Amino acid sequence: MTLDDFSLYARRRVDNYLTQNLSQYAPAAHLQSAMSYSLFNGGKRVRPMLTYAAASLFGEANDLTDASAAAIESIHAYSLIHDDLPAMDDDNLRRGKPTCHIQFDEATAILAGDALQTFAFELLSLTTHKNTKTQLQLIQELVHASGRHGMVTGQMIDLSNVGKNIDIKALEQMHQHKTGALIRASIRMGAISTGAQNEKDLAALDAYASAIGLAFQVQDDIIDITSDTTTLGKTQFSDEEANKPTYPKLLGLEGAQALALSLHDQAITSISPFGDAAQPLVELANYIIGRNH
Repeated sequence: MTLDDFSLYARRRVDNYLTQNLSQYAPAAHLQSAMSYSLFNGGKRVRPMLTYAAASLFGEANDLTDASAAAIESIHAYSLIHDDLPAMDDDNLRRGKPTCHIQFDEATAILAGDALQTFAFELLSLTTHKNTKTQLQLIQELVHASGRHGMVTGQMIDLSNVGKNIDIKALEQMHQHKTGALIRASIRMGAISTGAQNEKDLAALDAYASAIGLAFQVQDDIIDITSDTTTLGKTQFSDEEANKPTYPKLLGLEGAQALALSLHDQAITSISPFGDAAQPLVELANYIIGRNH
């Protein structure tokens, strides 16, 4: 299966699951329109792809794999809604479309983000899964990755350092929380959903996740200055204009590109024990450092 085929498979599977479970609740019609707008606005579904790729190492994807992929994407969508708000990055474009607070209004965007966050845990806690032990594991993974131990703290560090000079170590710590934690959870949750329990296997996946999570952000910083607004789907030079710390700013463009390649190699090496079964993860690592948007 090529990466394009795998991407189509993962997108269709997670989108179907999200659609089926985001059933209409009449009192929340306007809220759900904003939720759907942000969930289905052309995202690449990289995190669900990682979930399904990791799951395939240990067994067939199942309902808990779908719930994990959908929950991760719901958390990601909520984070982007809030990230775009005037109080944070104040962006008007997301994936080439008006951001949620522009398309609707600021209050609706805040509440849509809140609702998507809780929707993620609704999906993982459904009684129809009938696997409370694994469900609790998955919930704990996502709680840790998305809250004060992960993504939210990363965003706080980011906002606290706008206009300041920080070193590489501090920048890495920020991105390990802001981007890396949810990528790590995507991979771990996929593996756990199909029965992975061996600590050696999970440690190998953690090493892969750590490397590509950081590579993802390094590449984001690179394409913010090398791709145009149309290609990016958001405003070019947005990080530079906000005076945010970035890898090209600290290492230079060539230094940042070299770091992305090094992290890519680390990621591939860490999953080599899985052999050919890890090919989807290899292809995803290739994509992450090769993308231009």
